[in-house]
Amino acid sequence: MVVCVCNAIREREVREAARNGAASACQAYALCGKQAKCGQCVPFARAIIDAERAAA
Repeated sequence: MVVCVCNAIREREVREAARNGAASACQAYALCGKQAKCGQCVPFARAIIDAERAAA
């Protein structure tokens, strides 16, 4: 599933970034070599990161 349309970042990339230490959407996007643009995706990315961190 695509999380960020602006950057074409997929859910699996956000999950992987969270497993690699990203605690926020901005950190996850930076690990993907991108940055948030319009911001519509940030709440969804944050929820994915929170779920990954809770499962760890």
